[in-house]
Amino acid sequence: MTTRNSAPLASYIDLLLDAVCAVDRQGRFVFVSAACERIFGYTPDELIGQPMIELVHPADRQRTLDAAREIIGGEPKLNFENRYLRKDGRVVHILWSARWSEVDQLRIAVARDITERKQAESRQAALYAISEAAHAAEDLLALFKRIHTIIGEWLPALNFSVALYDEHCAQLNFPYHVDDREHQPELPGTVTGRLCAEVIRNGQSILLTSEQDQLPEGFKALVAGQDSPCWLGVPLNSQNGTIGALIVKSEAGGERYTEQDKELLQYVCAQVATAIERKQLHARLQHMAQYDQLTQLPNRELLRERLKSSLAQARSEGGRMALLYVDLDRFKLVNDTHGHAVGDMLLQAVANRLKGCVRESDTVARIGGDEFVVLLHSIHAAEDADSVAGKIRQVLLQPLRLDGHSLNIEPSIGAAIYPEHGLEEKQLFRYADEAMYAVKRLRHRPLEA
Repeated sequence: MTTRNSAPLASYIDLLLDAVCAVDRQGRFVFVSAACERIFGYTPDELIGQPMIELVHPADRQRTLDAAREIIGGEPKLNFENRYLRKDGRVVHILWSARWSEVDQLRIAVARDITERKQAESRQAALYAISEAAHAAEDLLALFKRIHTIIGEWLPALNFSVALYDEHCAQLNFPYHVDDREHQPELPGTVTGRLCAEVIRNGQSILLTSEQDQLPEGFKALVAGQDSPCWLGVPLNSQNGTIGALIVKSEAGGERYTEQDKELLQYVCAQVATAIERKQLHARLQHMAQYDQLTQLPNRELLRERLKSSLAQARSEGGRMALLYVDLDRFKLVNDTHGHAVGDMLLQAVANRLKGCVRESDTVARIGGDEFVVLLHSIHAAEDADSVAGKIRQVLLQPLRLDGHSLNIEPSIGAAIYPEHGLEEKQLFRYADEAMYAVKRLRHRPLEA
């Protein structure tokens, strides 16, 4: 085809940055402009006669075929988006406008490469979604589940792992791990564990595919076959260094990860690392607000929350619960004689012994000094509380060897039962406290321990 001045029209079309192509009724290329090679990586000679649909990303093929049928039926398509696979395996996002020429029996289309725009949109969407997840998630596990979902929306991520490195004990932990083959990545020799360790060690991303020329030592055999899965590991880098790694693994014979995927995941992981540190800091602050720093037992505030919950359950079910007030006799003498360091060790030892006397569902709290409270959730009878109090007394009477000193302690224990001794929190606390001091007086011991 020529214009009036005989200049070939194709020579002008080849100057366009957008690709122009013509596809016959059978879906084969009959004409492509020069821009097609820049966008898709194939020369015109490689494309002419080839089925257009074979270039389309497998996940987008059906809706692309549906759109082609509508175009042939006389319905032009404007701004139709789909993905194609370049000759080098990379994914490109294309914005199409196409119509059917009845005279030529061809589908004429103009294609624009919008890959950079889509990547920018993906980054922005991922950043927003992860920021939102970091604020909405109740804990780190919920955050990791949400991040898995977010990443899975733009990257094959059926197999997904988050590894965190604890530098204090030089240990790699996997708080979140989903894999169809390796169920325990912390075991020696697992691919996931080895890859995480390598990513954290060098602080660099690692892409394991059969197309990669240079792979870390020991990993090349994993991707030797065309149908082998591929791995992508990205460090979780923060201002404090590398805190962990995020790993995705494709299905065997499935879609391959690319350098573009690596770049996008690196961008996202920077936000993930920030979100993890923020969540960890929040968890530490919350723990400090609710737990005694010396014994790591719940403090008075957390005890009150659990007591309210236990009371509400007892009221609704018509059941019973109990409070045991435990005080250590002559504890002040231990501090004065052996020093506060030994006194602190004594309190820690008592805390451990108390936890060993109750069920996992019960609560042992330190409410100050040498005073502990045991909350027994859902007991059947008052005798149950007496039985636990007797067990505590027997255990605490056992001698303690601390820092070269042999110590003997004796507890005073007072019990309050709901509903017999009170219906409200303050009533139960008061009754247990008074019962404890009554025990002290009966043994003729000083009121000040």
